[in-house]
Amino acid sequence: MDNITHSLVGLALGEVVERALPPAPDTTPGRTRRRVLLATGLLASNFPDLDLVLTPLLPAPLGYLIHHRGHTHTLLYALPQVALLLGLLFLLWPGARRLLRHDRTARRAVLGTALLGMVLHLSFDALNVYGVHPFHPFDSRWLYGDLVFIIEPVFWTAFGFALALLAHSRALRWLMLVFFAAMPALFTWLGFLQWGSLAGLAAVASAVVLCHRRGGARAGLAMAVLACVGFVGVQALAGHLARGEIRAALAQMAPASRVLDIPLSSFPANPLCWSFATVTEDARAGTYGVRIGVLSLVPGLTPVSACPARFGGEPGGRAHAIAWKFEQRGSLAAFRSLQQSNCHFDAWLRFARVPALIGGNATDVRFGPPDQPNFSTLPYARRASDPCPWPVAAWGYPRADLLGWK
Repeated sequence: MDNITHSLVGLALGEVVERALPPAPDTTPGRTRRRVLLATGLLASNFPDLDLVLTPLLPAPLGYLIHHRGHTHTLLYALPQVALLLGLLFLLWPGARRLLRHDRTARRAVLGTALLGMVLHLSFDALNVYGVHPFHPFDSRWLYGDLVFIIEPVFWTAFGFALALLAHSRALRWLMLVFFAAMPALFTWLGFLQWGSLAGLAAVASAVVLCHRRGGARAGLAMAVLACVGFVGVQALAGHLARGEIRAALAQMAPASRVLDIPLSSFPANPLCWSFATVTEDARAGTYGVRIGVLSLVPGLTPVSACPARFGGEPGGRAHAIAWKFEQRGSLAAFRSLQQSNCHFDAWLRFARVPALIGGNATDVRFGPPDQPNFSTLPYARRASDPCPWPVAAWGYPRADLLGWK
């Protein structure tokens, strides 16, 4: 997920923990405790992304693909990150140091907030098509939620409004409210959101505000959490339906092929429109196929032609449920030979989930068609004679099935 979402989730976590504790006996330590918990939640929910400093260890794009969402995004390595975070708070913040020394309840609350903040970062990252491998080194396979877009306005709106209403400064409160109200409107005007999505976001914001006014801060925060959990649940059901429709379409298009994977990426704040990719294998022919497309679950209401073009919709298209945008077939033998002979391609395969090969370049078409290079595009042919990349983390191969390993 984006770091605005991580930050809002961390701040909400700090507020929830603070309000779950018994009131502090003195005003000044109470203010310090709240600030420390907010800072701990904020930092813990962003700390794992410090792995971006490791990306220069490998030439692009491998540095980003291999080391981002890498070791810092695992449960095992969350523990030293928590120790580092708490150590920095203790050393650099005199108020936090006094609080942690003399208040046992606050110590436990800060430790719990730091641990849960790390887990929430991994959990939110696991919701989208990019993936995580949180159980490394015990299980280094990538896990994919395929549920929400990597920047999700529902999270911004729910947590943004809930937190804005808790701001002590009137100016900050209104600034936050205006920002989180204006951003969805701007995204809609720019073509990233449908008008129906904007209406849904307005409903979420209204529910959070209403709950806050009637039940106070805890009710507003609870409504924000409920809205986000409910949205993820809707996305899970919609994704299940989407996969069923895509499998049915593939059964007609390629009846001899076995479906290996159907990565899904929803459109922001829109459970009806989905971008998807497919990976299939035809063992008899010795070939594999990758495809990308766009799906609408309710084409009578929102055909693929109405899905926002900024995220892969098909403007001007017919009122169909599915629009196929790219297809490539390749030789399994050639694919496996390339993996064995080209160490750069082999390293890239520790990330790639939907590999497409064109003109000596490899692209993961989850992030765009191969004729439009993106952050995943590797010029494997040009690097064939270069020294092998190192260090390469031992993540599982998403397409071990194409390599004949499972």
